[in-house]
This record gives sequence, structure tokens and C-alpha cells, in this order.
Amino acid sequence: MKKIKILKNSIKTTAVLVFGVSQISIAQSDPRQSFKGKLGKTEKETQTWKPESIKAPANAPNVVWILLDDVGFGASSAFGGLIETPTFDALASNGLKYTNFHTTGICAPTRAALLTGRNSHAVSMGSFTENAIETPGYNGRIPLEAGTVAEIFKENGYNTFALGKWHLTPVEDATAKGPFNRWPTGRGFERFYGFLGGETDQWHPQLWNGVEKIDIEPNSKHLTELLADKAINYIANQKSLSPEKPFFLYLAPGATHGPHQVAKEWSDKYKGKFDKGWDWYREEVFARQQKLGLLPAGTKLAKRNDDIVAWNTLTPQQKKVYARFFEVYAGFLSHTDHEIGRVVDYLKQINQLDNTIIVVVIGDNGASKEGTYNGTSLGLSAIFNASENLEEIEKNIDKIGTEYSSPNYPLGWALAANAPFHHWKSDAQTEGGTHNPLIISYPNGIKEKGGIRTQYGHVIDLLPTTVELTGVKIPEQINGYKQDEIQGVSLANSVNDAKAVSKHTQQYYEIFGNRSIYKDGWKAAASHSENKTADKDFAADKWELYNLNEDWTETNNLAAKNPEKLAELKALFESDALKYNVYPLKDSRSQSAFRFVSGALGKNSYVLYPGAGQLYAPGSPSLNFNSYSVTAVTEAAANGAEGVLLASGGRFGGVSLYVKSNKLHLSYTDGIKRIHLTSDKNIPTGKNELKFSYTAGSAASPDGQFQLFINGEKTAETAVKKSGPLLFVTYDEGLDVGKDSNTPVDDEQYKVPFDFTGKLQKVIIQGI
Repeated sequence: MKKIKILKNSIKTTAVLVFGVSQISIAQSDPRQSFKGKLGKTEKETQTWKPESIKAPANAPNVVWILLDDVGFGASSAFGGLIETPTFDALASNGLKYTNFHTTGICAPTRAALLTGRNSHAVSMGSFTENAIETPGYNGRIPLEAGTVAEIFKENGYNTFALGKWHLTPVEDATAKGPFNRWPTGRGFERFYGFLGGETDQWHPQLWNGVEKIDIEPNSKHLTELLADKAINYIANQKSLSPEKPFFLYLAPGATHGPHQVAKEWSDKYKGKFDKGWDWYREEVFARQQKLGLLPAGTKLAKRNDDIVAWNTLTPQQKKVYARFFEVYAGFLSHTDHEIGRVVDYLKQINQLDNTIIVVVIGDNGASKEGTYNGTSLGLSAIFNASENLEEIEKNIDKIGTEYSSPNYPLGWALAANAPFHHWKSDAQTEGGTHNPLIISYPNGIKEKGGIRTQYGHVIDLLPTTVELTGVKIPEQINGYKQDEIQGVSLANSVNDAKAVSKHTQQYYEIFGNRSIYKDGWKAAASHSENKTADKDFAADKWELYNLNEDWTETNNLAAKNPEKLAELKALFESDALKYNVYPLKDSRSQSAFRFVSGALGKNSYVLYPGAGQLYAPGSPSLNFNSYSVTAVTEAAANGAEGVLLASGGRFGGVSLYVKSNKLHLSYTDGIKRIHLTSDKNIPTGKNELKFSYTAGSAASPDGQFQLFINGEKTAETAVKKSGPLLFVTYDEGLDVGKDSNTPVDDEQYKVPFDFTGKLQKVIIQGI
């Protein structure tokens, strides 16, 4: 393997750009250089000297990394799936398909591993930022000693751009207060346009430009279209002003993570095409994968998961609803492919495509199981809280995929989209959770077009691979921090040699206690999610053993036949777990996992002021769990005022306090049921304290209660019955003061933003 070069000097200086169009700027990462001119007492007597800036290697290629979300191995037509992805097909035909590539099994850990070239637990991202705990493997703060690919390429004279999903900023830092050193622009990306969380509404996204929360409403474009527009804009500006300089672009659309939202022209393309169901889909895709040469000889289609029923046993109603869910998903993926195609076409238009390395990872994990058994039109609310009624979904079937739904498909389709494997996202013990397609296109550097590569690879390998292909150097220090070793292994030896040996020979996996270890084709795996013991004791998890050299889809458990090999691999897992900070194991039922949707940050009171931007949901006050009160201190105009005082969440889960028709109103929804409460008195002119309170229920009396107050006098109340552990789930939308951004909590009462027209002094939240 080609040895990766190390750049030893990376002392930082302040860059000065003078009349930027005509000048070549000195990169922020340039080392300070001794003045080599001659200083006189006057400018006339002085011989000037301009220090040389760090430049990328001669003719260095541009780099585009594309990371899709929640796409299974058998979804895209590029890998035998029945969903049309002509852009990916073309990139693969002009480049290489890697069929034995792996991710970590879930989103944030995959992203951390990808961007740093190191194992996720080793960079403190063993799970999500939202459920971080204070241990080295799970605190959610990627060490500055683990430089990102953007930091490396910026040090080597590249411009660096990030667009789309980030999901790597600690929750406590993901607000306007910062610090911002673990935002994209703090980790090497010069430009960022995207969202910080794990998902966002595709029609009404939470977006940041750099570190500024932005409001794009009213918005008529889909998020993926906005991201493609911005990618083209970044490239156009860079190549117009500095055509000789290469760029590194990281494009991570929210697609195809839930909510599955897309224009009907895309979803309707697939009407009726999946009526034969998920069992038929798996068989059809498996046959196509065999024909395309994507599967090793002798590969069997994994049997259907035990908890997934046969399609032919479903009722006509179930088949109708379930098929529509997957039609919408298919349209979502095809639309994503189309928008990425616009970026690729633009590179071709400006004669940059041939000298651009395009890496496409089709999924940060296997297909998603978040739609539960019946699918959901309510997104996270249905997963964590409210259970949907199939009749209600059918009644609103035409809304699935529109802005009035937040859908995810049923588990049967997740299994189908993972063909030929079994299981799905977060099952790090299975190929179905971790085995994803990889495409590498580089016309100037890849001799074989349309080749297939079978070398074992992992997401941590893409950083060293790209470093080797571009010829850049990895600094020993970045921003003054001595860098930890890169743990990935370059795949560059396989780019022009289909028979190159696999250099990545051992790899551990762990997500929510589901764990496995790969070594030279053998794999030991333990499922924690299927542990049925009352206390879910990790020691009770059952280990299985597979020889992937002969059994690619894990159909023949050899644990009983070869206990010695199983013991050997378990010992290797133990060694890696200790080395890379995998312990302590934590499952998805833990209290820290609950924090994922509660938004609790340890404070029990806030004073919020008008003019503040929308607060990111996980980093905002939690109004969905404990008892609390919200008091708005206002001054109404003589002719009355109206508008939202405070809103948390939106139409799929949230609560809003507002003034309308001179009365105080409260609207609440958990995504299914809706409550509208109105004061029985008018709001007087002048200064007022307008308040609502929520009193949580108890074990003996589970119903909670909302109450409205005007200047301390109770004016309305109602009981509220929670559908689950939370009052509502808000993640795709944050908390607003003086307006309601994105989507309204109550479509029947007002349209966003419904700004408050009176004088709002402050909003006080207490008791959360």
C-alpha cells in the first residue's frame, strides 16, 4: 500500500484577502514563513516578497463525497433494486461498484467514522449526540485530535464545502450560544448549508448557513433541490474565482431518512409497481443482483425475518396502504438521484467531471426500521408516542409524502430494501444493518469502467483512500492538536486491480448493544435487540458464527459446530472493545436514549426574548414530559394584538400559546389528537402576563391537565391524556418565541409564521 505522506508544519496564521477577485488568498492553514525580501525605510527602498501559499498537488482532482441516508443494499437500480437511480447507474458504469463495503449500522457513528477515518467509538460517537453519556466512547464530542477529512484537505490547499445532514454537533453546543468548534465550519468546512440533527422535514426544513439559523419560509422547494442548488452555487463561485484550485464537497442529503416526503409527480411514477409486495420484491431483486454479478457464487437469499409476515397473508387494506408507503419512498430515492445528477451534470458542463473523484455511499446503514410494522404517516411521534390507526392512514392515503405527512414505510419494506440480507438499521450484528453499496467514479484515474470490486471495506477506509488517490498529505498537527492515527485502510490498491488483496482484515461493530466482529471472512455476532430476558442482561445475548466466505447472507449459524472459532472471535471483539472505547454497552431503552426525544438539558427554567432565532429542538426547553408553565409578558396595542407568543414543535407534535380575536389560545397535538383551548375572558389592554401550565399525571391518575391564565386568573382548562411517555414528540421543528416557524401546531387556527403584533417583553419557562 502506498504510504500516506505527513505534512509536518501546520502552524496557523491569520489570512488577509485584498480585493479577493484578483488576488490569490493565503490559506488560513499556511505556515508562517520568514520574510525573504528586503526592508527599506521607504517603500521605494523596499524589495517586497510574497510568501508562497500551500497549494494542492499539481492537477489534484476535485473530490465529491455523497452520503445517502437509510438506503438498503437492494433499493437502488445500480445494485439490482427496483427503484430507478440513473445517476448512480451512470456513475457506476463509468467507475466501480464495491459490493463488500460496510457502515457502522446507524447514522451519526457512520458519519463520524467517515469524516475522521477512525472508528466511531474511538472518536466518542458510539451513538447519537442526543443520547450522549459522559464516557470516552459516547460523549458525542469528536476529539480535535481526530482531524476531519475537511481539515486535512483544507490544509492541502482545497476549498471545503458541506451540505445537508451533519448530526455531529453536541446538543449543548447546537445553539446560538456555541461554542462553534464542533460545527461543520469548526471542523474544516469553509462553507456549510444544511441541518444539524438526524432528520428534518423535507418541505419545511430546519436550516443553518454556517452557524446562522436561517428561515427560508415561505418555501416552495424540496430540501434536496435546495442542497443541489447550493452545491452548484458553491462550485460555480469557486471555479469562477480560482479555477486552478480543487474543492472537496461533502453532500449528505436528508434523503432517504424519514420523513419520506416528495412531490407526487415522483411518487406517482411508481403507482401499482409494488402491489405484488415485499416477498416478490426480494425475490426479484435477488435475481437481478445475481444477473449483475453483485453476489458471490452460491449466495442464498436470507430468509424473511421471523416477525415479518408474508405479503399474501395481509388484508387488501394493508396491501393498499403498505404499497403506497413504498411508492412514496421509491419516488423519494429517485428524486434524490435526480438532484445529485444535476450536480454531476454541472461538473460535466464546466469540464470538471473527468478530474473529480466522486464517492457515493448509498446509505449510512441498512434500510430503516423506524416505520414500525404498519408504517407511519406521523414520523417520530408514532415511534415514540402515538400509535396510528390503519383506517385513518388509509383515509389520508393521498397525503402520504406531502407536507401534511411525515411518513416512513413498514418493516416489511425495510427487509425488502435490504435484499439479499436480513434485518435492518441499527442491527450492527447483521449484514442487513451494515452492508451498503459503494460507488467510486474518477474518469482520469480509473482504467476499468463498470468494474466490480469485492474487497472488504469499511466506512473508515474512505478517508485514507481519498488521501492516497489525491496525493494530499495528512498533517501531524491540525490547529495545534497532535493527530491520532488513522484507523482506516486505503482501498486505493483495488481501484485499478480487481484482484488486489483485501487490506482491511478485521473490524468490530456495535450499536445499542448489538455487536459483531469480522476477521478474515469469519464473523461472530450477538443480537441484543432480540434478547428476551426481563432485564435484557447483555451476558444473556446469544452469539452466532458465520463464514462469510461461503455464506455471504448469514444463513448458516456455525456456533454449535465450531465453538473454538467463536471463542477466538469473541476474544478479538473484547480486545477491540477495550481498545476503541466500546464499553460500557448501552441499549436503546436506556435513560440516555430517552433524552433523544425529550430535549432535556438539565435546566429547569429559561427566560427567552423576542428576536431570538428558532431553537434547535434537542437543544431547546423540553415541554413534552414534566409539569411546567410558560408565561409571556406582553403589552397589547389599544386596538388589540395577535400572534404566537411561544410555539414548540409543529403539526406532527407540539404546543403553541397565542393571541387571537383578543383571547388567549392554546393548541396542542401529539400528531393524532388535537386540543384547542380558548380563554373565557378577553385580554385587557396594556401590560399582561399570559400563561399556560401543564400538570403531568401520576401513576394513580395518568391524565395531565392544561390551564390558561390571564394575569394570574385561570380562564380555561382541559384534561389531556398522553399517548405514550411523552406529551408530544418534537425533533423536526424547534422552539420559537413571538412566532411559529416551519409548520403550524394547529393548521385550523393560524398560518405560519403568525408573528405577534403586540409588544412581547419576554417568555418565562419554569419547572421543566
